[in-house]
Amino acid sequence: MFRRLKTGQSILVGVVVLLAAKLGAAAAFAQDVTLKLHHFLPPQAIAQTEFLEPWAEKIAAQSGGRIKIDIYPAMQLGGKPPQLYDQVRDGVVDLVWTVPSYTPGRFPKIEVFELPFITASAEATSQAVMEYADKHLQGYFPGVRPLLFHVHAPGLLHMNDRPIRRLEDLVGAKLRAPTRAITETLNQLGAVPVGMPAPQVPQAISRGVVDGTVFPYEVTLPLRIHEITDSHTTIWDGRGLYTTVLMLAMNQRAYEDLPEDLRAIIDANAGMAIAGDIGRVWDEAEAPGRAAAEAEGDQFIDLDAAEIDRWKFGSEPVVTRWVESIGDDGQALLDDARALVAKYAGD
Repeated sequence: MFRRLKTGQSILVGVVVLLAAKLGAAAAFAQDVTLKLHHFLPPQAIAQTEFLEPWAEKIAAQSGGRIKIDIYPAMQLGGKPPQLYDQVRDGVVDLVWTVPSYTPGRFPKIEVFELPFITASAEATSQAVMEYADKHLQGYFPGVRPLLFHVHAPGLLHMNDRPIRRLEDLVGAKLRAPTRAITETLNQLGAVPVGMPAPQVPQAISRGVVDGTVFPYEVTLPLRIHEITDSHTTIWDGRGLYTTVLMLAMNQRAYEDLPEDLRAIIDANAGMAIAGDIGRVWDEAEAPGRAAAEAEGDQFIDLDAAEIDRWKFGSEPVVTRWVESIGDDGQALLDDARALVAKYAGD
């Protein structure tokens, strides 16, 4: 049975209901969010230890613990590295750190920085890629909110029992290649490129499936490439043979579902605000990787300027084909990418 409340009681109840509603709204606003971040490298890789873990901790601190990011390395949540983009787009996970070019031809405009002899340091080129993306790639990744583009340090050749001292030494060499651009470059220069995800490379070298690989030194350390190769060839005259563009991306719906103040925290730790710093992490990670190879007593080969010019001339058709594949704005995008690298490299 219901009974009528007195006027004073009615007012009191109304106040209690109003306060409860406000407290409920405040609780909803202050909700805790746990995000799943998936990537393809082992947990000891600098991608996790020097980038993703500190990044997640910073966001947790700035949000007062309201955002928690759980990191799953080495494809622990299933699938293969080329599927990471679709996983974040489809909401299977909330965040991924991945390589857009793992799906060849799907995002060709970002591949310009992976063309031969475009890249400078990782710090400079990461900032160049980020500005390029802000200018040219808005809406280019449907269903996904790119938080950061960056690159690793310029890659070099790591070989087992087949040192590369000149262009002719490359002919017929079987080399693991990570992206379409470097695959085409190696093929153009006479090598036999073999595509495979990074974690498969140690076994492929050990079994003789490939003679070596292209990597920055940074990747060789967690994969222990220095233990199964015996020579390392650097191709560098202010620009490197290649790099790989990497992307930290968030599911668009997951981003939009965050309260406005939490979105602001994500935004403050994304894009140009962190691109240079993250690139510097990759540059600084080269020294430990090289030191590990030195401890093995390996050979180190640095191509001189005249030899590098031969590699540049030989790989130029790869650049030409990329421009033609993009269409009318291909040359303009290439020119802008080169100009942005020069801008941040201080040339």
